[in-house]
Amino acid sequence: MSEHILVSIAWPYASAKIHAGNVTGSHLPGDICARYHRLAGDHVLMVSGSDSHGTPITVVAEREGKSPREVFERFHHGFLELFLRLGISYDLFTHTDTENHHRISQDFFLGLLEREYLYRQVQEQMYSETQKRFLPDRYVEGTCPVCGYEAARGDQCDRCNTLLDPKDLVNPRSKIDGSTPVLRKTEHFFLDLPKLARVGLTEWLQQGKEHWRPNVINFARHYVGEGLQGRPITRDLEWGIPVPLDSWQGKCLYVWFEAVIGYFSASVEWAHDQGKAEAWKDWWYNVDAKTLYFIGKDNIPFHAVIWPAELMGVERLYEDDPAKKLNLPYDVPANEFMNLEAKKISGSRNWAVWMDEALERYDPDALRYYLTVAMPETRDTDWRWDDFLHRNNDELVATWGNLVHRTLTFAYRHFDGQVPTPGQLADIDTGLLAQIEAGFEPIGQLIAACKFRAALGEVMALTREANRYLDEKAPWFQIKESQEAAGTTIYVVLKAIDSLKILFAPFLPFSSERLHQYLGYEGTLFGRSYTSTFEEGGGRVHEALCYDDSSASGEWVPSGLPAGQVLRQPEPLFKKLDDSLVEEELARIGGSSPSQ
Repeated sequence: MSEHILVSIAWPYASAKIHAGNVTGSHLPGDICARYHRLAGDHVLMVSGSDSHGTPITVVAEREGKSPREVFERFHHGFLELFLRLGISYDLFTHTDTENHHRISQDFFLGLLEREYLYRQVQEQMYSETQKRFLPDRYVEGTCPVCGYEAARGDQCDRCNTLLDPKDLVNPRSKIDGSTPVLRKTEHFFLDLPKLARVGLTEWLQQGKEHWRPNVINFARHYVGEGLQGRPITRDLEWGIPVPLDSWQGKCLYVWFEAVIGYFSASVEWAHDQGKAEAWKDWWYNVDAKTLYFIGKDNIPFHAVIWPAELMGVERLYEDDPAKKLNLPYDVPANEFMNLEAKKISGSRNWAVWMDEALERYDPDALRYYLTVAMPETRDTDWRWDDFLHRNNDELVATWGNLVHRTLTFAYRHFDGQVPTPGQLADIDTGLLAQIEAGFEPIGQLIAACKFRAALGEVMALTREANRYLDEKAPWFQIKESQEAAGTTIYVVLKAIDSLKILFAPFLPFSSERLHQYLGYEGTLFGRSYTSTFEEGGGRVHEALCYDDSSASGEWVPSGLPAGQVLRQPEPLFKKLDDSLVEEELARIGGSSPSQ
């Protein structure tokens, strides 16, 4: 029975390029999940977008002497191109500066206000006397009071992940000019998290979370158990979504509050773009739908605690049926961090694998493969260039690619470019096909449980079994004695490859599509990603990444490859990499690691 699966992926700030840690942390695991569920026949909606507001963008804009809109639109366009090239198949990748997102975020605010989950409070906020303005939290840096990290941000410490208030910092300073800010009073709206904890949030976190990763659920329960405090959801800002109240000019919705609403607003936008205005409700009000949030561990409090609190507080939006409530997260499979050569990734020091540059030098599936086997699912992991070389050459090329190429080339040369008609299958023949067929269910379960490394490992293990079978049967010797015996072997291996193609497809969509064609199939396994421009009111337009699945024909089922099917001329699926790449790549990023 098919399910409705909402794949929600963390919204990247449109103020910096995307590196390998970003991709393996959220975008790639979400894409693997979505592609599997599409093959399994489920109804998938995969959404995200560029986080267009917030201080990271205004900091860059001030440094470059440009408007925040110019900055975010430049980076947003780069994201769209990157995801197209890397095969991240968003049904909609939009951004948060659309009229749709503004309206829905303001409606969330008003809904929480109406249900009395917001309150007003005068607070002291950092004020720059040199710049004559209140400083957004990220404009303030200082020493973390918890772990002593000297470059903690005003909203969160990147070392220990503690959520902070700027006035908690020791020795605070302005990120703009290094001056010492002072505290001044200003009034803001707060989300009443203690009240939301009492009316259901605490109970929800205690029930039915056995499938959550221990680090995620333990953090969330501890975070709530320590005693929640109200959290401000407005700020004195010029760039952002205005507070929808007459007397609150000059104040905007805090970016952390409105960015997570993007999962909902993007779903509504997608439905509108499809000409099915109510279709988004199949994922947001259908109690059987599963909503998954792919994020990095620094975003756990926002997605496992605060976003569920917002949803619980609003309860329903654009829905008249009082029996229906907005779906809370089914799972929040947060990943840990990926480092580079045993050191923390640092964009400012160019200590990173920038994905747009990597795609200029390496095939997307080679990158996707390594980012999966090195995915930081349960602990921090490390991108090592020598390991990337080894995984590509010894696994992708020598194990999977070699199995495919030597089998298809043999069939093309010795059996008139067709799938041979087999003789009687022996136990060794049926045994291999049965072993691979039996892998579909457990591998699918691993992917559905967001255990992507384990799933890919099982697929590669089956590939090694197919190689062992081919080496043992040795059709290059068999054909000298019996054309039928060799044909039976090649038939079995082609069937195995056809099944393995599907098992690899969520991880390696580009090479799986090419193999699908080499095996003589018409149509494609997956749909088509493309960029589109959408008009808004007032003459504004916005660019988005979209997905059309009308041509998709792939299914999560074992091979149905028939004897006699005409094959196409095969080419190698993967490229062997030269040993010199390690030295070249280390030289490209400076040859030595940055200080921590």
